[in-house]
Amino acid sequence: MDQMSFGDAEYAAKKKTTRREVFLAEMDTVVPWAPLLKVIEPFYPVAGRGRRPYPVQAMLRVHLMQNWFGLSDPAMEEALYEISSMRKFARLTLQAIPDETTILNFRRLIETNDLAPMIFDRVNALLTRKGLMLKRGSIVDATIIAAPSSTKNADGERDPEMHQTKKGSQWYFGMKAHIGVDTDSGFVHTVVTTAANEADIEIVDELLHGHETVVHADAGYTGADKRVARKKLTWKIAAKRGKLNAMPEGKEKTRLQEIEKEKARIRARVEHPFRVIKRQFGYTKVRFRGLAKNLVQMLTLFALSNLWMARKQLLGSTGKLRPKYA
Repeated sequence: MDQMSFGDAEYAAKKKTTRREVFLAEMDTVVPWAPLLKVIEPFYPVAGRGRRPYPVQAMLRVHLMQNWFGLSDPAMEEALYEISSMRKFARLTLQAIPDETTILNFRRLIETNDLAPMIFDRVNALLTRKGLMLKRGSIVDATIIAAPSSTKNADGERDPEMHQTKKGSQWYFGMKAHIGVDTDSGFVHTVVTTAANEADIEIVDELLHGHETVVHADAGYTGADKRVARKKLTWKIAAKRGKLNAMPEGKEKTRLQEIEKEKARIRARVEHPFRVIKRQFGYTKVRFRGLAKNLVQMLTLFALSNLWMARKQLLGSTGKLRPKYA
């Protein structure tokens, strides 16, 4: 084991526990490390001629921190040098910090070997095994993720796989993240990425896992029931606001408003994963060119958002107390 540096020794003796430390301690407990490492290890370089590779678990921990804190490869390297809590989480010392190229190569290993879907599935398998994801119903929705619209790059053009679209009176350029969410828990079970101008209803069939008996959606999915071949599937799609407002006042309108309110209460759960990746993880703009690379990150982010939302139940099942912020 490497000798502890003076900086790490001083950090270990401090009295205050920061929010970042609490977050990392919780995630250290709830991430299913063994199943995820089992996915990656067959593709990870082994020691031989050339430079000795960093431990695969250390690189996975670095990769997850990149997604949690929205860091580029150079910024991640610098953070490992500067922030003791992140170094501790990665189980690294100042004498052995991976450089930005090593961090980049690990991310490309995930991309080129199509490991992100398997990582996403392993996380959801844990939630299903713990009885947290029941898959009795699904909620579908989409959100626009902005992409850089500047042409000041090597190609002199915007990302050709992104597109602009109008929402309300505002124009957006980027992609859409479409998700299918478990009705009971609010955990994401399916992720699809498209250009921003793709109609939500065109993707609805891809967002269903096939075992649900009911699907909830907003008014943008009106007519979705006619596009999905499965029978015995109950659709609870929001009524268009204009149609409801045009109804005359009376008992029938009041009854339908109560029904719509209950539908909206259930649909609200689909907004929680979007809030986590955008507010908790700070993901508000695509980092890469092309839908394929961004899908890899979206799968990782939503797997991590599932763990974040389930952390209290998962910590309770381990018998460990949640770390306290002091």
